[in-house]
Amino acid sequence: MIEYLPPLLLAWSIQITGVLSPGPSVARILGIATSQGRGPALVTVLGIGTASIVLSLATVLGMAAIFAQVAELMTIVRFIGAAYLLWLAYGAFRKAITPPTLEIGTPARSSTGRLWLAGFLLQVTNPKAILFWLAIAAIGGVGEAPTPVVAVFITGAFVISVAGHGLWALVFSAAPIRRAYLAARRPVETLLGTFYAFAAFKLATARS
Repeated sequence: MIEYLPPLLLAWSIQITGVLSPGPSVARILGIATSQGRGPALVTVLGIGTASIVLSLATVLGMAAIFAQVAELMTIVRFIGAAYLLWLAYGAFRKAITPPTLEIGTPARSSTGRLWLAGFLLQVTNPKAILFWLAIAAIGGVGEAPTPVVAVFITGAFVISVAGHGLWALVFSAAPIRRAYLAARRPVETLLGTFYAFAAFKLATARS
């Protein structure tokens, strides 16, 4: 186990950098936490964390490197991600035009399953997350490790994702942040919609 510790720590440090830097997943958590509260935001975080299991497993199996080398596969992933980001942009712009009635004490909430699935789908097609996992795949050293080490790597990836994104959820669901959101829902949702639309455009037009 000791000999695999350096590549494990390096891989996890790259993932931590990705988790703590703002991107589509953080923007999604912002939208859910401010409009629906802490519980729904944390369910979304669990979906994102589950997607990290899939991405870390793909890295171990070498699938990330394969996707990076096969233009057609990357194109499919890019367009799926872009389509989902456009759907999120549509939802944000719709809220900006006709904001739903919300109160701090009794926020409207989506179903647990839908929140989890939304978080999972966003992260598994998240271009920023995929780029960070490609960087992890590039350092090597994990895919050839014994099964127990691989299990530790994947478990660590899940814990880092949930802890890091959970921190965002706790911050954004704090009462002062939610009050600020309620006072400025239109510009906030417009900003989120613009971010999602821009990310979708950049992803769809990026070169494989």
